[in-house]
Amino acid sequence: MDAWVIAGRSFHSRLIVGTGKYKSGQETARAIEASGAEMVTVAVRRVNLDRSKESLLDFIDPKKYFLLPNTAGCYTADDAIRAARLAREVGLSDWVKIEVIGDERTLYPDVLATIEATRVLVKEDFTVLPYTSDDIVVAKRLLDAGASAIMPLGAPIGSGMGIQNAANLRILREMITSVPLIVDAGVGTASDAAIAMELGADGVLMNSGIAHAEEPVLMAGAMRHAIIAGRAAYLAGRMPKKLYATASSPLEGVVR
Repeated sequence: MDAWVIAGRSFHSRLIVGTGKYKSGQETARAIEASGAEMVTVAVRRVNLDRSKESLLDFIDPKKYFLLPNTAGCYTADDAIRAARLAREVGLSDWVKIEVIGDERTLYPDVLATIEATRVLVKEDFTVLPYTSDDIVVAKRLLDAGASAIMPLGAPIGSGMGIQNAANLRILREMITSVPLIVDAGVGTASDAAIAMELGADGVLMNSGIAHAEEPVLMAGAMRHAIIAGRAAYLAGRMPKKLYATASSPLEGVVR
């Protein structure tokens, strides 16, 4: 797959995977391996940072995978900022996926708090990848704040409903050109991932779609292929849609 760049760092896999919700650390490791992902997210508030005890980090080789701490579970900008600082202090990374939840039931982002957290952390030399709504105005505000990517939801976190607003993603793809566009949340199966890539997303971040599958390792492999196929289809350019049929073979010269 063609390489892509986030904040000056090159990646080949366009699939980013989460590390929560698996049955065990061993299953987590097998699923990540099957996904082909190079970047994995870890929730700062849900990881045991006391390395004297078993931790999720015991199953993720930092020499093999790029760790992206996330601020899942934070409901204010201050909480997210503290979580990011903690991740850096314990040596996880100075990159962070900012996630500030504004509604407990839908887990939709608090975009104002997300913009504020992004602005503060960028000034502290963090590389910030914010989870946000699919609103182009909010995306522009995040770019102004210094975000290194725009990560709009495809559907509510953990819903598995797939891409619910293809039109907005098309608009975001057209208007966001200076940083990567990464669909984050809502992917339920491989076809959802392929659609996101066909719409022009540079990458897809997912967790539940793999971890909640009946066979997570098998689904991780399916997602890997879906990302590759969707990217290739986007680059190839689909045929135009038509109301009526067009013969596959030319009719000229055919004896009737």
